[in-house]
Order: sequence, then structure tokens, then C-alpha cells
Amino acid sequence: MALTKESVAAELEAASKVGDPPADKLVSDLIDNQEIDGVNALFRTTNKLGPGQDLSQLPERLAEFLREAEAPPPGWSDADVKAAEGFFKHHHGEASMLQGTVGLIGTYLSPTGAFTLRSTGRLGGVDGPGRRLSQSSRLFIRMGDDNALRDRTLAATVTKVRMVHASVRQLHKKSGEWDYAKWGEPVSQKYTTGAACVFSTQILQAMKNLGINVSRDDADGFMCAWHYVNHYLGTPEKWLLPKNAGEVEELWNQERDKEWKKTDDGVFMTKQAIKFYRELLGPGASDAYIALTRVGLTDKYANMAGVPEGPADLIAKPASEVHKIASGIGGGLLGGGAKEAVGVNPYKELLGTASEAFNKIEQHAIEQGNDDQPQMHQELNDNR
Repeated sequence: MALTKESVAAELEAASKVGDPPADKLVSDLIDNQEIDGVNALFRTTNKLGPGQDLSQLPERLAEFLREAEAPPPGWSDADVKAAEGFFKHHHGEASMLQGTVGLIGTYLSPTGAFTLRSTGRLGGVDGPGRRLSQSSRLFIRMGDDNALRDRTLAATVTKVRMVHASVRQLHKKSGEWDYAKWGEPVSQKYTTGAACVFSTQILQAMKNLGINVSRDDADGFMCAWHYVNHYLGTPEKWLLPKNAGEVEELWNQERDKEWKKTDDGVFMTKQAIKFYRELLGPGASDAYIALTRVGLTDKYANMAGVPEGPADLIAKPASEVHKIASGIGGGLLGGGAKEAVGVNPYKELLGTASEAFNKIEQHAIEQGNDDQPQMHQELNDNR
């Protein structure tokens, strides 16, 4: 059983107080025994889950955890895999790009999420956006790789992210400074499922905002992929996202404005991400990225996050092209060319520029050798 529209409010409240007991117990022990750095190095040798993967070099309790984490989501089928593969066949690049912009910034609109990231130095500090975007880009790109859901490479990557989440929870707990009454559990099941919503249904909405047509079957396929990821992040079945895109969108639309708020932490994180875009991509390409994020999120949420409004011409130019079509300029409606307006994407140029920029970000992610795999934390560096 997954979340439903009727149960979601009560379930999310309960989920805000829950971490991931099996991962938390293991990671707490690894931290106490100063084994995190060694395990991070061994992560690079663990590329898949399931039969045939050599876990002999790992501490036995970690190997046992990974064996127990192998099971697919309840009711998982080959039809689900094919549905996910269908989405990525048509929209892999676009979705990955938007997850690295709209998705990344969207997670900063969760007050608890933004506070957690900012207070976890390596993810929330000055170098945080680059590190997080580098690791996230790998995940987004690999979700659509051939056979990623069949040969369990994606499952292994996501399970490592699950352990990173556990390290954040345990280090906050050990610090004695986390306000559980105010924030609930660090990286709680509520936050994990909420982030899955941002990177799935919010991305589908952003694609629609940007004029990208996604069929219902493909949308359901994308949700199947995130149902899979949600499971391997350690989320219990009762809090997993449904596989139906329409159901998840209803849940998200119902809860988003209760969860997304403007906060100093969120604006700080957005500012750091924008700075990273500008420094890595330079003028033009970074402007396209910023404009793409505003259109994808809509002004309401972009303003909450602190996404800059300019440069206006990147957003205004596509709108002027639509105006030309509607006014009959160049064979538009008044010239009897109504059919020519069908399927025209006013953001085509913006998407093209942003796609080229994403290729640079993808290359940056690949070249960050020290970040080749998700990395747990041995200590908490508070950069607030």
C-alpha cells in the first residue's frame, strides 16, 4: 500500500519523525568505529546489488545490510521496468537537465530540507552546490542508462545515497544540537518522499510549463522509476510514491503549499547554486539555466527560492515568438496557418541553450574523481 490523497497528511506527519532504523544502526556503528572513510573507498567497488556482486572486501555487517537491501519494491514487475525505460527513451536528457535545475532548487523550498543541507557542511557550504549537483547529476543521468533498472546498478547507487542520508541523521544526533521538536528527524521519511515528489511530479509539471509534451504512459513510467528509487532509499511500502503519475500529482498539488516556504536557509542554498552555475557555465548558458528554472518552477515558487528574475529577454523572447504566430506574422493564424501553431514550443531556444549547458555540467560531474560515488560523512562541519 502506498500513499493516498486521503491518508497523506496524517502519514506525512508520522513520516517526519521516522528515519531509517537498519541504515541508522549500521552507520552509527561505522562512525563510532572511525570506519566511514574506508567504507567510502570501498563503495567504489560495489557497483551492483544482487547475485554476482563481490561484497567480500566490505565489513561483514555492511555486506549483510546490502544483501538485505537487494529486494525490489513489492509488486515490482517487468512492465514497470518497460514503462520507466519508455520514459527515458523519449525524455532522458530533458528530465535530467530539469532535475539538476528545477529539482535541485525545489528541494531548497522545504524548510527542514534547506536547514539540513545548510547545516551539513559538505553539502550545504560554499562547495556544497557543486558537490551535490555532481553527485545528483550522476544519479539522474544513470536512471536512464540502458539496463540500469535490470542489472541493479541504479539500486546500488541509490542504496549508497540511503547510507549518506543515514550518516547525516547520525551526525546530527551525535552533535546534540538538532532540535527534534522543531524539525523532526533529520532527512526523515517525509523529506525523502517529498524530495522524490520534487524530482518526479514537479519535473513533469516543469516539462509541461516548458512546452515539452509527455504522454500519460511516459509520465507513469517516470513515476515507476521514482517508486523504485524511493524504495531503495529505504522508504517503507506505506510511504512509497504510487506508480500512477495522476495520483502523485494530486498528492503533490494538495500538499506542496503546506510544505514549501521561503526561508533564509533556502534562499542561501539557492544563491550558492546560482553562483555555481554562473562560475561553471559563464554568461549566456548560466542565464539560460536560470531562466529555465524560473519557467519550470513558475514565478511563484522561483521567487520563494530566490531565483533571480533576469535576464528578462531570455524569457520574453519565446513569448514574442508566440505573439508573432498568433498575429499572423510569417504565415500565422490570420494568414490561414492555424495548423502551423500546433506543437510550437515557445521555449525551444531556451531549452536548446540549457541543454548545451547541461552537457558541460554532466562532464563536470564525470570529472569529479573524488566524488565518483555517494560519500558518507565522518563528521559534521557546520557552515551556518
